Amino acid sequence: MKPTIWILFLCPLCLLAQVGIGTTNPTAMLDVNGTLRVRQTGLNPNATSAKDSVLVVNNNGDVARVSAKQIVNSYLKSFVKGSFSTPADKTLALSSGTQKVPFDYEEFDLNNEFSTATNTFTAQQNGIYAISVQIKANNTIGVAINFGVGILKNNVLVARNSFANLGVLGINITPPVRNIQTLVQLTTGDTIKFNLYSDLISLGVLGTREDCFFPINQVR
Repeated sequence: MKPTIWILFLCPLCLLAQVGIGTTNPTAMLDVNGTLRVRQTGLNPNATSAKDSVLVVNNNGDVARVSAKQIVNSYLKSFVKGSFSTPADKTLALSSGTQKVPFDYEEFDLNNEFSTATNTFTAQQNGIYAISVQIKANNTIGVAINFGVGILKNNVLVARNSFANLGVLGINITPPVRNIQTLVQLTTGDTIKFNLYSDLISLGVLGTREDCFFPINQVR
């Protein structure tokens, strides 16, 4: 009877020990130093199970469970479109001939990368981004007035469209729209902002979303 008692007493301790296959120094409950082959797997007809979590392996070989939504979201490309929150005209004061465009409305932002508080886009992943912006001045802008818009990466100008209005017999004949588009390579944490440029002390622009807006699309 005594040996039986000792075996029953020690079994729970054995079950709690770490087990190594191909290694004498296991670092997990089951540590396999080698390849893994599963000859058969059961078919789970419950499609929602794949939405819950997925088993993943890191570079160290550790197996863990990760939310399926987290995996999908990490590979979703950036798609953002912003504009002004109200359609009323905006009068923007320009310091040293420039001023940040205060876009404060998101029509959509799939990865939540644009801040309406700081009017700044911050990239969450490395990639190539197609960026454009359009600004339309109101009817107060006159002849020979320089007016333009630019794209800034990390506060450095990377693209700009700026030129003076033309007039005939004192009448402005230049369309009041300025737009620019370019491709920019961004790494995680890089920022994008938009600036106005003009010779005026202040510039009036339309607040309507169909006239003043910007899209940012990650293309790769």
